[in-house]
Amino acid sequence: MKILVIEDQRRLGQFLKKGLSEHAYTVTWVQTCAEARDALCETGYDGIILDLGLPDGDGLDLLREWRKSGFNEPVLILSARDAVQDRVRGLDLGADDYLSKPFSLEELLARIRSLLRRQVSTKETVLEHRGIRLDLLARTVTRNGEGVDMTSREFALLEVFLQNAGRVLPRTLICEKIWESHYDVDTNLLDVYMSRLRMKLETDAAKPLFKTLRGVGYQLL
Repeated sequence: MKILVIEDQRRLGQFLKKGLSEHAYTVTWVQTCAEARDALCETGYDGIILDLGLPDGDGLDLLREWRKSGFNEPVLILSARDAVQDRVRGLDLGADDYLSKPFSLEELLARIRSLLRRQVSTKETVLEHRGIRLDLLARTVTRNGEGVDMTSREFALLEVFLQNAGRVLPRTLICEKIWESHYDVDTNLLDVYMSRLRMKLETDAAKPLFKTLRGVGYQLL
């Protein structure tokens, strides 16, 4: 799942990106309102972590702008403003949750899981195909009942395929979903990750899971 982090403090932004990535989220970190708008125009996100005091504007104005335009993805405000009126205003403007700084990473992760659980309440939270079981909330993968260790990128890549089983997925579409920007992705990087997925999941060479369509993309069979 893709998370957009909007935080101008470099040290904290790096901490959030590293901490969330280690828990199998695909993270884009930006530091300004302008960068946040650009990021949302480029691709979709499953959730947003929003700081309020940004160099080129107030995060609350950004939130108001999103909600007026019909943007409904979950937003968690992460701010040093901890007065009750600040929390009330943020929630009234459309935030789904509000966490004050300083905070613990464990609590932030729990709140993100809660937001995403609400978001996917009407969707499948467990994806299954040919003995593969991916749990979006627990962030786990099993193959024929046995656990499979996955990096955050591998998990995101497998999630895309399981949500589109049988469909031919163009390389550009896959990259847009699991990397911050497909323009920054080396053309061979996707092939490397596909090789890793095959190594971890294809237990029978005679029954491949993935099909390569040269010059086009990949397909989960």
